[in-house]
Amino acid sequence: SVILEAPVTSPEFVARLRELNAKIEAVKEQAFRDTLACSDVQHVLDRLRIKAVTKIREFVLQKIYSFRKPMTNYQIPQNSLLKYKYFYEFLLGNERAAAQELRDQNQILPKFPNSRIPKFPNSRIPKFPNFPNCRSQVLLRVPAGERAPGFFSKPSLRSRNTVFTLGNRGAVIGPAELEAPIIVPHAAQRGEQRYPFESLFRSQHYALLDTSCREFSFLTEFFLVAGAAAQELFNAVMGKTLGMFQKHMESYVSDCYDAIAVFLCIHLVLRFRALMAKRNVPAVDGYWGALLELLWPRFELILELHIQSVQGTDPHRLGELDTRPHYLEVENLVLRAAAEFPSRREQLVFLINNYDMMLGVLMERAVEESKEVEAFQQLLSARTQEFVEELLAPPFGGLVGFVREAEALLERGEGEKLRGQEARVTQLIRGFSGSWKGAVEALSQDVMRSFSNFRIGTGIIQ
Repeated sequence: SVILEAPVTSPEFVARLRELNAKIEAVKEQAFRDTLACSDVQHVLDRLRIKAVTKIREFVLQKIYSFRKPMTNYQIPQNSLLKYKYFYEFLLGNERAAAQELRDQNQILPKFPNSRIPKFPNSRIPKFPNFPNCRSQVLLRVPAGERAPGFFSKPSLRSRNTVFTLGNRGAVIGPAELEAPIIVPHAAQRGEQRYPFESLFRSQHYALLDTSCREFSFLTEFFLVAGAAAQELFNAVMGKTLGMFQKHMESYVSDCYDAIAVFLCIHLVLRFRALMAKRNVPAVDGYWGALLELLWPRFELILELHIQSVQGTDPHRLGELDTRPHYLEVENLVLRAAAEFPSRREQLVFLINNYDMMLGVLMERAVEESKEVEAFQQLLSARTQEFVEELLAPPFGGLVGFVREAEALLERGEGEKLRGQEARVTQLIRGFSGSWKGAVEALSQDVMRSFSNFRIGTGIIQ
């Protein structure tokens, strides 16, 4: 007999198994009639059923045990079991104890290999950038009684990557990186590459997403479950893994002051949740919701700390200021810091440089027609015009003053009064013609030294 002798992987065994199941069902339907034919074949069917159950149980358990080998990519052999999904259906109808045993053994299997989990802070791989993860990393936080020399001035190139620098970190939620290959720890260790937290978060949770989708698909197809039963079985298989993930996140977030990382993680969660919904896999919805409940309050807390820090900052404690653009900017704080300069000219240079830098950042992340961009454009234009007037006053103040007076007289219709100003005009013209070249050259050099943005400098000179 094929059932007794053929291997379970042979097509003949599967075909005969279906025939056996059909005969068992037929005998069950006729059993209440107590016919002799049923009695004659019952012991034969029982012997074949027991043999089939034994062979199927041993085969499937052997497959499940093989998944437990270290560093095994269990998903490939697990998916190969789907070719024999009728085996479980047969056990479910003829030997429920064996079917339950297979489910239980499958739940014991660790479904997320440790090799796919990027380590969290304080581990060796992958490495984080030098982002101190402590309360001192709040905007403009300066310990009481101390000054911060150089803190509010231009940082060196080596120190620009801080928890306040967006840079290209936002690319992690873009289409190119969202579903990119995960970070492989041993490869990252060899390359000595450092990653911000959101990159590790994306890698880890994309691996979780992929594993969960594959696992949910396998469970529903092989174990013939759906709806609440499918969710319950998935939780039994992946619950410990999800709990471990959540514990890691709670540990990190509780001491995190990197608002950018937390905000990007929120967006990653939203995108991953939408991606799983598109794949029609609701199994991890509860975990995504738990992450959002963890991340949103932390993000709000960090922002509140930043706001309090900026509002309570005393510009006197920021060290010696210069007029170059700075890298921690809030509009009201910039105005307070500008007031620290003794001359109006230095104040204007400081404001123009910083308004220009803030406008550049906004233009990278916002549309040109936004209210924020328009507001800073107006501020920059007004301060630039004031600076031009301040700049021209020493060498050409007399000429500029006369032009303004003349314009005012003409507007009032009193142009006749200008006829008595011929001597003054002659003197102004002679002075201008004799000194304008040198004055313009000196002004040009002064402007180019004052503004780090070449475009701003050339615009003022013109």
